[in-house]
Amino acid sequence: MPIVTIQITREGSTPGASAATAEEKAALIKGVSEVLRDVLNKPLTSTFVVIDEVETENWGRGGLPVEQFRQQQVPDQAQAVSPDGGSSASTG
Repeated sequence: MPIVTIQITREGSTPGASAATAEEKAALIKGVSEVLRDVLNKPLTSTFVVIDEVETENWGRGGLPVEQFRQQQVPDQAQAVSPDGGSSASTG
């Protein structure tokens, strides 16, 4: 029986949202379960999916709290150069 744990930061995917919606979580559960069925032939009924939402203050990347890491990335993205030599803004 597969057990899949998905860890995400507790923040919304749209302006004004403070967490993933029930619909987004249901889509994650369905999608992961279907991948295990399609790739490993695991029945949907045997797959457990746990979504763990972590406050951003408890999430780190690159040796920094994630909010600080993201702030550092903004200047880097503004100065990124596309392959054709022009400036490129990346949304990450």
